[in-house]
Amino acid sequence: MNAIEIRNLSKSFRRLCAVDGLNMTVPVGAIYGFIGENGSGKSTTEKLICGHLVKDSGEIKLFGKDYTDPGVRAKVGALIENAGCFPNSSVWDNLMMQAINLGLKNPSEEINRVLKIVRMENSAKTKFKNCSLGMKQRIGIAMALLGEPALLILDEPINGLDTDGMRIMREILVDITQNYNCTILISSHILGELEKIATHYGIIRQGKMIQELSAKEMEARSRVFVSLKVDNIKKAIEVLSKKFKNVKLEEDYLRVYDEENTEEIISCLLENGINVSQMKKNKVGLEEYYIELMSKKEAE
Repeated sequence: MNAIEIRNLSKSFRRLCAVDGLNMTVPVGAIYGFIGENGSGKSTTEKLICGHLVKDSGEIKLFGKDYTDPGVRAKVGALIENAGCFPNSSVWDNLMMQAINLGLKNPSEEINRVLKIVRMENSAKTKFKNCSLGMKQRIGIAMALLGEPALLILDEPINGLDTDGMRIMREILVDITQNYNCTILISSHILGELEKIATHYGIIRQGKMIQELSAKEMEARSRVFVSLKVDNIKKAIEVLSKKFKNVKLEEDYLRVYDEENTEEIISCLLENGINVSQMKKNKVGLEEYYIELMSKKEAE
């Protein structure tokens, strides 16, 4: 069973088609990275799944049932845009208001549970307005986790965070999926961070799903390259291009794509009097993969 199954989903705002025949599959237990440029339809899709917007056509199923089913709706937690907290109320009081609104039977116990998950047990009495951006994002996730949802939908939760804040957020999200039986759909523009935790990806453009793949599939498709720093770039490009098919200069580094035999590359350079100061093997990451894919689509 999949946590989310979307077929031919469409949504327009007057003459603007925000989501256009979208198909999407999110497996149970996944951290699904939802990727696309601004205006591609990510937030609209998430709001449609949450029931914040009414679809024009198509089908949305959550855990095998229609997304309007009351039982399945209770399994969904979401943080879209911001936490919607009262600034002069404490973290605890904001969570308590949400717990009461949800009709939870043991609100105090549930609040303690979610505060522990987001590592804010010691900040319960802090007023929301005095919390850092990272803390506010974690409070929003805590609110979304009230009631033990099986699906968590997060819209740009790591944007604007510092390095330590992003690290903590990564650890929390992985913990949620591994220890609390929760599937996560997360959108983000910070692809380097998303790559560290996502198990699956969906790439959307102009309201249409361009590609869905698992992290393992992306790893298999990513191009291998050897990165080099040399003392004579012009001559190195000329020499290497005669022997290897794909040689490019990128930010003062030479890249030889689709080639893993480093000894052959180094020998070729040294034989032609070119000194190598740095050399490493690597693979194209999520950000470069995304940029390449978008460039291909624009060229079509």
